[in-house]
Amino acid sequence: MNRDRSYPETVAGPFETPPSTFEDREGREIELRPYDGGDDEFEALVEMYVAFDPADRAQGIPPGDEERIRSWLDGLIEKESLNVIAWDDDTVAGHATLVPDDDTYELAIFVLQAYQEAGIGTRLMRGLLGYGGANGVDRVWLSVERWNKPAIGLYEKLGFEISGSESFEMEMRARIATED
Repeated sequence: MNRDRSYPETVAGPFETPPSTFEDREGREIELRPYDGGDDEFEALVEMYVAFDPADRAQGIPPGDEERIRSWLDGLIEKESLNVIAWDDDTVAGHATLVPDDDTYELAIFVLQAYQEAGIGTRLMRGLLGYGGANGVDRVWLSVERWNKPAIGLYEKLGFEISGSESFEMEMRARIATED
């Protein structure tokens, strides 16, 4: 990991803090709420990742089989990451996480294929950044495959700037508004 990260001077946000609800482009009522740590929520997350389309996996995540998914999710939770879930009734439509990395946070977001291109990813990102800001997170980074133009465009709209690139991926960083 690059521990020598510089972040944009411009602060993005503020972003709305979940819980919140909205109607997606398909007319579904989606609820965003922070992960509560309960067994039912954990099992719903596992179910989402088991159903995740392998074509949508990037950089080796999420893992491909249930045992590895459970281990990966346990690791996220043990690291005291901040997690926001997008719910369609009792179904997890998407999950976004901020994972501590020294004094910054790495962001990852996943939206099930059936819920993509309905505005859920954008709202989920905004909710996660708001939740992070409310919990004192002020610097966030992510990596994205350079061919993923829709994701890059979304990240730029939310205040992320390209800060480095490797052969097939690039790193983006943002400074986000925190609640005082």
